[in-house]
This record gives sequence, C-alpha cells and structure tokens, in this order.
Amino acid sequence: MHADFWHKRWERNQIGFHQEQVNSYLAQYWPSLGINAGGRVLVPLCGKSLDLAWLAGQGLRVLGVELSQRAVEDFFAEQQLEPERFEHGAFTCYRSEGIELWCGDFFQLSAADVADCVGLYDRAALIALPPEMRERYAAHLATILPAGCGAVLVTMDYDQSQLDGPPFAVTDEEVRRLYTPRWQILAEDEQDILGQSWKFLQAGVSRLLERVYVLRG
Repeated sequence: MHADFWHKRWERNQIGFHQEQVNSYLAQYWPSLGINAGGRVLVPLCGKSLDLAWLAGQGLRVLGVELSQRAVEDFFAEQQLEPERFEHGAFTCYRSEGIELWCGDFFQLSAADVADCVGLYDRAALIALPPEMRERYAAHLATILPAGCGAVLVTMDYDQSQLDGPPFAVTDEEVRRLYTPRWQILAEDEQDILGQSWKFLQAGVSRLLERVYVLRG
C-alpha cells in the first residue's frame, strides 16, 4: 500500500473505515490495562478517530500517527480545537488538549519518540496493511515500544477471496504469530458483525469476525 493510495482516499472522502462513534471495545477493554491518568498512549494510523478524544478524556496523553494531513486537520476542526503546529524530525505535528497528532510515515517513528508510552491502541492500523507490511509493522512496534507497554488491538477476519482489502483479513493465528512472545495475550473476544456491514454483505462475504485482544508487553 503506497502513501498515494491513502492520500487519494482522504481527498475523495472515501473513508468508510471512519466510525462515527467511539469504538465499543475501547471503552469495554481499555480499563483492564490499568493505565493511570497522565500515561502516554500511541495510536498508529489514527485517522480522525473519535477514539482519540475518548482516550484524552480519560486523562491520558495521546500520540496519534497519521499519514494524511487532511485527516489530522479534520480531527482538530471537528473537535473545535486550534492546535499548535511544530516540526519534529520527519513529522509535522499538531498539539492541543493533551492530543498530539504527528503527520508522516509511521515507520519513521523511533524508540526515543515513544519512550514514555505505556499503552498502544490499534483499531485500524494492522487491518489497513497487506501481509508483508503487517510483518514490518508488528516488528517495528516490538522494536520501538518500551517493555511493559499494554495494548488493545482490534482486527477483522473473513474470507479474503470473497472481498479484497483494505480492511484486510487478519486471522487469530497471524495475530499470535506477530505479537508473541513480545506481548502476552491477556484477553480475547470476537463477534460476527456481518449484519452490520452493507459493503461485506453486498460482496457476498459469508462471515465477518471482529476480534479484540488485550495485550501486555
């Protein structure tokens, strides 16, 4: 997946992946990580997700990383915030009300950038990437995040032959291969959400599983 693909999706407002409400798994499972107010949380490929505001509302410091400048600017505009803008390495950064969104390539993020992160939230990053990039993504997270960093990860799983991604199908076996032994899987849940997705129903997908994992680093 090249950067141009995502820039065009945002330019054309083809953002069916954007949810108009806070993800229910986040509110249900995030408290189990026991992260105190003031902790810093990394949200890769964050878009303009309302989950960013929810995390900040829990007293957390949020670091979102997003390729699309439009997505970043839309987030702050829709939250009625006027962010401070600054440059940091390869990133153009926006900051307001405990939320920092860094616009740029996630793979340019260094261990120093996230040295104080105690949490990771991924609802839309892993499933946005094809297989070879998922390998690189998970390896990069394992390299840069400090020990003890907990995570909530949300994935989708379906027959990829019935519909091409993104979002891409990620099996339970792949999650376990990518994230262990770096992370311990503390909890897992799944639901068939096919009835909630017209795109997948129309494509003839027979089953659409949404899974959530709670991980401890």
